[in-house]
Amino acid sequence: MFGNLGDMSKMLEGMQENAKKLQAELESKIFKVKSGGGMVEVTINGKGEVIDINIDDSLLGDKESLQILLIGAINDANKMVEDNRQNSALGMLGSINPFGAK
Repeated sequence: MFGNLGDMSKMLEGMQENAKKLQAELESKIFKVKSGGGMVEVTINGKGEVIDINIDDSLLGDKESLQILLIGAINDANKMVEDNRQNSALGMLGSINPFGAK
């Protein structure tokens, strides 16, 4: 059904290598999200870590608005990272054919 075990082992090793490459690619990506018409900008990496925040000076006196815009931007950025992970994983899985047929 799958051919011999050696072929299956090689296929699994190749899949592991591809998964490592995909993980490294995902982690190196940068996502920028703007909130409040660009008054708040959050930059996040593919690991989901916030690496930069830019805040328009006009928001510095309005703590409540600043908090709302930051929460929205961070949530949107995290959603972008998660969507990117899912799309990449689905793309990788779509290329796998365990039966060897082409």
